[in-house]
Amino acid sequence: MAAGSLKHAEANRLKEVGAFGSNPGRLRASTYVPAELAKHPALVVVLHGCTQTAAGYDVGAGWSQLADRCGFVLLFPEQQRQNNPNLCFNWFSAEDNRRESGEALSIRQMIAAVANQHDIDPARIFVTGLSAGGAMASVMLATYPELFAGGAIIAGLPYGCADTIPEALGLMRGRGGPGEAELARLVRSASDHGGPWPTISIWHGSGDATVNPVNADAIISQWRALHGVGLEPDRTEAVDGYPRRVWRNDDGRDVIEEYSITGMGHGTPLDTLSDDGCGRSGAYMLEASISSTHRICEFWGLATGEPLSPSETAAPANATLVRTIANHRPLPLPPLAEPPRIVVPTGPAGVGRIIEDALRAAGLMR
Repeated sequence: MAAGSLKHAEANRLKEVGAFGSNPGRLRASTYVPAELAKHPALVVVLHGCTQTAAGYDVGAGWSQLADRCGFVLLFPEQQRQNNPNLCFNWFSAEDNRRESGEALSIRQMIAAVANQHDIDPARIFVTGLSAGGAMASVMLATYPELFAGGAIIAGLPYGCADTIPEALGLMRGRGGPGEAELARLVRSASDHGGPWPTISIWHGSGDATVNPVNADAIISQWRALHGVGLEPDRTEAVDGYPRRVWRNDDGRDVIEEYSITGMGHGTPLDTLSDDGCGRSGAYMLEASISSTHRICEFWGLATGEPLSPSETAAPANATLVRTIANHRPLPLPPLAEPPRIVVPTGPAGVGRIIEDALRAAGLMR
């Protein structure tokens, strides 16, 4: 298929969402709704990485293919260049990584609009993302934990450890970062939620030179304390040739899983070659003979299209939340100690140049 027609086909698979609230983060939103939709379907929110688009990430990861098989709805928030010149979600911005503010509030508003439109089961809303999208998934899970039953963070970072670009770059390189108690405190202080907490699926390539794999350990530490599980996993096994570790809570429920994709670099692990594989390999979409998309759906109980019983899912504390946000009056944004959204100045010393140099050094830009 010619490049032009491929781009056209990819763009047409998703449908753009119109107005969905005050949208303080100035994001775009698209959905994919399969032809055969389950009654009270689940909703999966998918966050792309830097330099990527929503449609391109969907084709690479194969999420809409799984939605066709399993009958759930997809929501794709999308960054715009006027917000970030490299299309990264601004997970490192104090305006955008706080509850009721910036990009986090925009994503919450789009979830409410889509949930209301498609009669989404409020106990089965999930979020996943790659790299900067994975870090933004951490933001959403921390700032709106009552909204999500589970999350999946691929080559991402823990919540609350960076509010500036230098801090973000240091974290990506595996430098600094708080201890376990502080990691948990950061999530607890992000909202007034007291539990239950979303389940977490963590994926990272052991050869990732862009986001150091120590960040996967930090994410585990952040959520182990919240779920009250021990230091050592309750189960260790090989899945499709890769190590998987699982932590269970006191009820015997799997609440954290971690896949370390041996030798893989920075990207989303795919299985595009098997009979039931999905997605398409490309830049940061890496053939690894394991489908993170499919395995994440299994962990969430979505792979068969069968809804989980209330005892098996971390149902949000306020199940009516998603139906009320869409029509609420825009909330005033809280005052910030940090300057608001990064304004990219011109000239070699500008923030845009700093980001571009860092991304080139990390291999994310040519």
